[in-house]
Amino acid sequence: MDTKTAKILVVGAGAIGGITAGFLAKAGRNVAVVDKNQGIIDRIRAEGLHVFGAGGEFRVSLPAYAGIEEVREKIDVVLLATKATTLPAIAETLKPVLHEGSRVVSLQNGICEELIARVVGEDATVGCVVGWGATMHAAGELEMTSTGDFVIGRLDGRTDTALPAVQEILSSVRPTVISTNIMGHLYAKLVINSCITTLGAVSGLYLGRMLASGKVRVVFIGIIREAMAVAGAMGLKVEPLARLDFASFVEGPGFLGNLKRHALIRLLGFKYRKLKSSSLQSLERGEKTEIDFFNGYIGRKGRELSTPTPLNDRLVAMVKEIEAGKRKIGMANFDEPLLLGS
Repeated sequence: MDTKTAKILVVGAGAIGGITAGFLAKAGRNVAVVDKNQGIIDRIRAEGLHVFGAGGEFRVSLPAYAGIEEVREKIDVVLLATKATTLPAIAETLKPVLHEGSRVVSLQNGICEELIARVVGEDATVGCVVGWGATMHAAGELEMTSTGDFVIGRLDGRTDTALPAVQEILSSVRPTVISTNIMGHLYAKLVINSCITTLGAVSGLYLGRMLASGKVRVVFIGIIREAMAVAGAMGLKVEPLARLDFASFVEGPGFLGNLKRHALIRLLGFKYRKLKSSSLQSLERGEKTEIDFFNGYIGRKGRELSTPTPLNDRLVAMVKEIEAGKRKIGMANFDEPLLLGS
């Protein structure tokens, strides 16, 4: 793959997708964006993308399409940056724009790569963890809220001659590392989302206030314990994330072990105290969350491997009740017996 001429398509022009596309265009890459929101596409066509924040500020123009069916050429690298809930439909629509050497890279939350691989093939699928943050303030108005890197790799851990090309392309946005254990990195981010994003949706609080509660911290620890039991059954080595080593986190019984865990969570809450759960934001907009790709994934793998995950299963049910309007968001949700006993 010639990275200088490679045709790149970013699917989803929200915060992560829009900023990624913006930096690629700024670097002179042959990139276009697709988004089903006609308002976003109209704004990009008229004014381009305005990117600002931790990575600098610039405005850039690039081709924009309202649907993948509008793309008339074969694409070398597809970067998927939509919500995970849209995956089944979108993955199928990619087939006409792919060729034998194409690579599909998921920039999405959760472990979407398994589903993508079932549709486009494992050889075409590249796993990716996005280690930086972003917010879309309005159509085409995108802020990089924190810096970080990309971690990419094949699901089977093998080397791939296309991976260095994907690495070079993504390095136009942020530093990019190739890993032979991408599933371990993806699972680590999934565990964090299953704690922070889901508990934010259930509580309705920003991270700082939420993790100041002992009840919430107990549930946080319980989620990780179940997730790590499932990882053990999978034979998966979970990589550290944001200096949190999940394997050592769950070690150490008794008072001192719990004191260490609670202290670490409190520090996490203080450092990211202004973070608002993306799932909470989805609920406030009346949209479905990605709960099936967070705690739901842990539960599904647990059932496949006969590893109980009652706490994660209950959190999935609670979030779905909120989505259906059958439960209110609030700290009273943490008074449920199952959560209190976690």
